[in-house]
Amino acid sequence: MKATLNNNLEAFLNAKAAYYEQPAFIADDPISIPHQFSRKQDIEIAGFFAAILAWGNRKSIINSCKRLLQLMDNAPYDFVLNFEEPDLEMLLKFVHRTFNAVDLFHFLDVLQYHYKTRRQTSFETAFSDHLISGDDSVEKALIGFHHYFFDAKIFPHLPKRTQKHIATPERKSACKRLNMYLRWMVRSNARGVDFGLWKNIRPHQLICPLDLHVARVARHFNLLHRTNNDWKAATDLTEHLKTLDPTDPCKYDFALFGLGVIERF
Repeated sequence: MKATLNNNLEAFLNAKAAYYEQPAFIADDPISIPHQFSRKQDIEIAGFFAAILAWGNRKSIINSCKRLLQLMDNAPYDFVLNFEEPDLEMLLKFVHRTFNAVDLFHFLDVLQYHYKTRRQTSFETAFSDHLISGDDSVEKALIGFHHYFFDAKIFPHLPKRTQKHIATPERKSACKRLNMYLRWMVRSNARGVDFGLWKNIRPHQLICPLDLHVARVARHFNLLHRTNNDWKAATDLTEHLKTLDPTDPCKYDFALFGLGVIERF
């Protein structure tokens, strides 16, 4: 089905977004990982790892996340607060594609620094602290988060190889996985899929997660004209989606993803 008129397209995408944004969507998606938890910090940490490991087959992603959480005794927040060096030995063999124990140890160091050393009650501040009043997108939040995550003054022994696992608009990356994580944490949980835990970042500031499938469908509907799947493409797509819903453009991620991955549109 190809919608050509803008009002037809809006109705079509609204219907698809509503169809996919429901609890039945959760089971086969990486968002099922944070949905295993009820405590805010557990959701944040499990969701962060689920988003960062979200490349490849969805079943493989979910299995890797479950394996990682089992190594943390399915209590990620308690593990982050209390782990010591001997506790990391059990994680030495963890690997998901190119993400390995070297990367994991730095991630855990950052999380422990954030929650325990800085005594932050939410991971949101790792992003929202870098926004200023009037920002219309999360671009500065993502750039600031990358600097925070790889601050050599705080983490003098940080492994350079790990930087490839955290994207940044400064390198023109579409930042698909981080934008997906922010969508999970920020968008309302009224429909039972996203969590709506974070309040300092607003839904209208989110950038649509852009992968090959979403980009293909977006180009089909003339929502995206740029050929590269980079940061500019992600922001261009989001600006088009804001013409359909300026307050919650990323709800259409469900429509574009569902059409591209599930329906193979």
